[in-house]
Amino acid sequence: MLQGRPEPGPKSWRGRRTKAAETDSRAVQEGDARGVHQLATLLMELDTEDEASRLLAADALYRLGRLDDAHKALLAALSRRPQAAPVLVRLALLQFRRGFSYDANQLVKKVVQSGDTACLQSTLAVFCHEDRQLLWGHCHTRALAILRARPGGAEGGAHTREAIAYLSLAIFASGNQATESLLARARCYGFLGQKKTAMFDFTSVLRTEPGNAQALCGRALLHLALDEQKEAVDDILSALRLNPRTAVPEICSLKPEAQALITQSLSSRCRTLLSQLPDTGARLSDKDAQNLLAAGKALIEIDARQPLWHMLLADALTAVGSFEEAGAHLQKVLHLTPPSEAARARRGLLRLKKGDVVAAAQDLQCLAETDAQDLGFLLCLLEASERQSLTQAAVQEADTLLNLGQPRQALGYCSLAILAGGSSTCHLRRRATCLAELQEFSRALGDLDHVLREGSRDSDLQTQVEDFCSRGRLLLGLGDEAAAAGAFAQALHLAPTQAQSSLWERPGRAPAAHILLCQARCCLVEQRYSEAWTAAEAGLLLDPEHSGLKRLKARIRREASSGCRLH
Repeated sequence: MLQGRPEPGPKSWRGRRTKAAETDSRAVQEGDARGVHQLATLLMELDTEDEASRLLAADALYRLGRLDDAHKALLAALSRRPQAAPVLVRLALLQFRRGFSYDANQLVKKVVQSGDTACLQSTLAVFCHEDRQLLWGHCHTRALAILRARPGGAEGGAHTREAIAYLSLAIFASGNQATESLLARARCYGFLGQKKTAMFDFTSVLRTEPGNAQALCGRALLHLALDEQKEAVDDILSALRLNPRTAVPEICSLKPEAQALITQSLSSRCRTLLSQLPDTGARLSDKDAQNLLAAGKALIEIDARQPLWHMLLADALTAVGSFEEAGAHLQKVLHLTPPSEAARARRGLLRLKKGDVVAAAQDLQCLAETDAQDLGFLLCLLEASERQSLTQAAVQEADTLLNLGQPRQALGYCSLAILAGGSSTCHLRRRATCLAELQEFSRALGDLDHVLREGSRDSDLQTQVEDFCSRGRLLLGLGDEAAAAGAFAQALHLAPTQAQSSLWERPGRAPAAHILLCQARCCLVEQRYSEAWTAAEAGLLLDPEHSGLKRLKARIRREASSGCRLH
């Protein structure tokens, strides 16, 4: 009956209430308070030790405006229990109301020192809004003063806990509506390592103010500390999208380690979102586009000296179709001498969007050999038709340079064709040829093995034979003659005439036959008669008049056991 009642009806209606109605309401409340006081007095007469009745009487006197009488009643209650928080907080509120600030401050201090603040929420509901505001203002200000003077080390924890007590009292006084106090208490809990409790306070703020950037950023940091990266980035993006003017300074106020965590998480989310566009086949939603642009702009505000953030914003602007603006941001990193390959590649992307395919290929190929992952990310921003045009341009330029005897210059274009064209076997063969000319035999062999593993079924016989011949030559370059002999034998088995022509050209009839002869001898020594026979036969296909191979073949036949099938 004594607790303050919410005003009925909407504010606009309340504003038009008649003076008579307001007078009637006050009269009803005063009548309630008188009734409560009479009841409390009767209860005290029945039991002089009943503290609850004594406090009820004091509350009724307060509601009746009899502040001096309420003060006397509370002093009497305090004499019985000097450290009772419910009595102390009532006295503090009365002293604030009566203008005795020093006494009120001392009483609040005793309440905080008692540590018994959790039970005060219902107590404070009895007092009027103006009086509770006085208590809130004092407690909040006192808590901030304690935090400003907080020392380091173990003493810092004690100061923080004291500040939490003041802030809790302030929050109770406000009816859990004090955003500033909730934010401050959440940070205190975070300082003490009580992450879940801190998150509860941040979430309480967001229930009433969903766009509160400080609460979103604070909760995001807690999510990161709890290894909940997705939730952390969601909160940061919401803060940046809804209130960047507050969110960016909030991030900048963090320690460098925390800033780095947030900026890297934002960057990763943006790159992931951009990379998924071709897979989903859908355009960016308005919310995703806003998130990308907000994150890119915020990262630049946080550290404008970081070229990666300028390039990320350029990528985001490209994804939403703002090519001119993307180019303007890109110029801020292209002026560096020399411009980075990543920046040049993004310039190439914009050139491709404008239809300059040849220039685009020239810019993009520079990244193909140095950072294929970043190039793959950029290619995700292209439409299928754009990737096809880029692949064709890269192939043409690679072929031109290879024909001119410039394999080093052709290599980037070869790799670009592979990345843009989806690892097509013809592009892999081209790069293997280029790498072989550069004597990078191991990489070339990797490309060719990929071709033989994935694409041999779709290739014609002539192409398969040449693949095996090329593989053998690469293995020779790596010094593995045994494996080279096996590749040559496979080619000769598939199509002897064509394989002869290829191997006679390189490595030559005599060298190739000698390699197969050596392999056959090794297999014979190890009594691997079937393999020895295969190698000898392959060698004779290359050079039918080779006397050494003829003698070895006869020897293999003689030494083979009767149970060994040679062919």
